[in-house]
Amino acid sequence: MAREGVSKVRGLVCLDMDRVLVDHLSTWQFVYDRLGINNDESFSLYNQGLLDEWDWIKLDIALIKDSWREQHGSEITDADLRGCMIGMPMMKNYQQLIQSLLDDGHHVAIVSGGLQQTARDIACLFPSDTKWKRRWGGIDRHTSAKLADGYDTQLHVFTNGWTTDSGQTNGSLLVQDFGRYQVQMDGKGSLVRMLRRRLGVDSSHVIAVGDSAGDIGMFIEAAYAICFNPWDERPYPHVDEIIHEKDLSIVLESCRRFFSDQEGEK
Repeated sequence: MAREGVSKVRGLVCLDMDRVLVDHLSTWQFVYDRLGINNDESFSLYNQGLLDEWDWIKLDIALIKDSWREQHGSEITDADLRGCMIGMPMMKNYQQLIQSLLDDGHHVAIVSGGLQQTARDIACLFPSDTKWKRRWGGIDRHTSAKLADGYDTQLHVFTNGWTTDSGQTNGSLLVQDFGRYQVQMDGKGSLVRMLRRRLGVDSSHVIAVGDSAGDIGMFIEAAYAICFNPWDERPYPHVDEIIHEKDLSIVLESCRRFFSDQEGEK
């Protein structure tokens, strides 16, 4: 139920993760920094058009696996890679933003090419009253059991990352050679459109928050687009608002103002 004085419009707010919910260049880069490596070679090949996104993820997974093997003398497990992500720096007021949007009755989604574990950790901070079950845009059973007492999340989560040798994630399985490729660089718009339709949200009630050109597809699908903590100026022609200050409470104010205006137009 919406709070008194808050719009009764039920919208969908789609959030990028890296440089938006996470106060770091990327969740991938956080792992590289932990291991003392970089992906400059694969990044260069991708920018030259010599590598597609699927192969780029596979090369980056191979880079992580090779580094772990050299440093520890063993194959990296799912638990090891999860451990590399502990201590991820988070953006100011990210919990306030998400909780307030949920309290106001809106749907919230994370749509990111970043690593899945951080998104799932975030999602578990906002459990639903329904026990975990496999669903499109849901979290994995292991993270639910560990962080949400076996419950599902209220959020919808779409990310990239890694897979394990049996397709499960119980914390002891080996990381596979190929990655988890759910969010294409130019595919965020399609995900937002599909999610909106599944949830029954009108296109005029969608907000997208991102930082870079990789979010333009998401911005185009939104009725109100916010470029937060911008990486560069390429998204500017596609957004309604630009926020440079790294404080997500400002994004919350913008979302509430937009939904209130939508309610007034009814």
